[in-house]
Amino acid sequence: MSWEVSSMLSKRSFFNRTLFRKNLTRFWPLWGGAALAGAMVPLYLLLALLGMPDANVSVRDFGYALYATDVYAVPAVTAGYAILCAMAVWGYLYNSRSVGLMHTLPVDRTGLFVTNTLSGLAMMLIPYAVVGAFSCLIALFWGFFDLAAVMNTVLAVAFMTLLFFGLATFCAMLTGHVFMLPVLYLLMNFLAPLLEVLAASLSEMFLVGVGFNDFALTELLSPILAIYHRFSYGVEPVENGEGAPYLIGLWVVALYALVGLVLLALAWLLYRRRRSESAGDVVAVGWMKPVFRYGVALCAAVTGGTLLYHLFFNSFQKGSTVMPLPMAVCMAAAGLVGYYIASMLL
Repeated sequence: MSWEVSSMLSKRSFFNRTLFRKNLTRFWPLWGGAALAGAMVPLYLLLALLGMPDANVSVRDFGYALYATDVYAVPAVTAGYAILCAMAVWGYLYNSRSVGLMHTLPVDRTGLFVTNTLSGLAMMLIPYAVVGAFSCLIALFWGFFDLAAVMNTVLAVAFMTLLFFGLATFCAMLTGHVFMLPVLYLLMNFLAPLLEVLAASLSEMFLVGVGFNDFALTELLSPILAIYHRFSYGVEPVENGEGAPYLIGLWVVALYALVGLVLLALAWLLYRRRRSESAGDVVAVGWMKPVFRYGVALCAAVTGGTLLYHLFFNSFQKGSTVMPLPMAVCMAAAGLVGYYIASMLL
């Protein structure tokens, strides 16, 4: 008696086209509205050119406009738009029914993560693609197209998209509450400068001559501040006037894009171990709960303690420094209140 053993190789898919299309069609008002709002800029340019047939727009002017947009508008717009896209694609994690339904689909968590991540990145890049294509068509038709400026702009937009969506996705995996996600996202962007400001203000109360240092210590830990400070554009000097513009610090944005990729990898690891029952929790990761509790208590102690001291003991203060014992009492009281508020949220 002979037995025939047949083996079938199972294919593992890391991308689900149906879910990708569903995400784009479900949230089309988000990326469609962003594309429509962004298209108003090249439309205004088109109407201005049609109204002034003799307008002399040079290649250098087009490069100036693109680089000014890259430096001043794109970081803030991308940072704000990234949290909206993250809330859209990861919104099912914050509802028990939705997360239970998604996790019963014949797609593993890696496939869900990759598909939703690509959906969010696509929703972020579609408005930029629409605005960029419209602007390039106008520039080509009127003869002031600058290929180098366009390529640098594409790189800058892609790098910032990876950074801020990676950061927003990482924050989405740390919480189980949809309203906590934007709060956590803001903290991730500005926590380090905020802590420096609190430490400097606290030092000024006890020590003479210690002051604020203009975020010199913590700027690199705040992506939005570092990009605005280190990413700019200049002009090549020539003999007969100004030359072609060029970007300064694009490599900084590229390094932060690598940080965004690392954050996406960490978010994937967190998502693989995330409990479906954490939907609705302020903090979805167990080891983050003590950090959240004591972090809120510390911030409450510094800010609330300072406020209480100025309300009740400022009139009794002698000299430029605060009285240590009353300040310690105020900070302890405010920190205790912050600790119990954080405990109630948890």
